[in-house]
Amino acid sequence: MTNEELKIIISGIETTATFEEGGEWINVIIGADQWKDFAQKLRNTQGLDLDYLFCVTCVDWKTHLTMVYHFTSTIHRHTIVVKIKLDRSEPAIETVSDIWRTAELHEREAYDLFGVSFINHPDLRRLFLTDDWVGWPLRKDYEDPINMIKL
Repeated sequence: MTNEELKIIISGIETTATFEEGGEWINVIIGADQWKDFAQKLRNTQGLDLDYLFCVTCVDWKTHLTMVYHFTSTIHRHTIVVKIKLDRSEPAIETVSDIWRTAELHEREAYDLFGVSFINHPDLRRLFLTDDWVGWPLRKDYEDPINMIKL
């Protein structure tokens, strides 16, 4: 299936979706309030069948955070990227760990390093850092005076 055909299917299941041009994969941009419903459609819509979530990360743009999800269909061999803008002061988004099990660990990592809260996550806690750690070390405003790190 071509990227144009994928865009038609995606536009049909989420009319508010927009697309970034210029990459090998389709980059879909949606709002956080549409995320959970859209995620279920990505997994279950025939022709998309995005059954493998292989990467979840967060990007700090100083003004906001963006969650980035990479999906592949093991049936059709197409890949898409979904980007969701979050409020930097209170970043929160619905978990998709009930749709793709791989999200559980990826979301914990984004929580631990960026402070993104995943609503309804089954085990949202720090992954790498200790429970008493203060701050989110991959945010651009993070300062660590002991190790003299300033991003």
